[in-house]
Amino acid sequence: MERKVVHTRHVLAVKDLAVEAAYYKDKLGFDLDFTAPGWEFLSFGEFKLMLGECSDEMTAEATGNHSWFAHALVENVDEVYEEFVSRGAVILSRIGNKPWGIREFSVVTPDGHRISFGQLIE
Repeated sequence: MERKVVHTRHVLAVKDLAVEAAYYKDKLGFDLDFTAPGWEFLSFGEFKLMLGECSDEMTAEATGNHSWFAHALVENVDEVYEEFVSRGAVILSRIGNKPWGIREFSVVTPDGHRISFGQLIE
């Protein structure tokens, strides 16, 4: 049997849904797909998120290195990086070529979720 993933969406608990969702939309350029009580569903192309408000839980930042949750391969990584910088995103690591054959950079959200965006080096 061949396995084929049809769709995935990362599920993230956030302290303040309005603050975190605004960051993804305003600073990282995610689109709002739809909302439900206590939830915002967002996308950056095929990179999908479900942000759920959990105001009584610890932030992602409090989990240390467990706050890394995604590595997204994109086209035109340098342009994506420049867009995020111009939007005021918090850059955790500047863009650069990595020994694993990917040109990448990382961002961090207000709750401390960390994401890397990269492109294969050809």
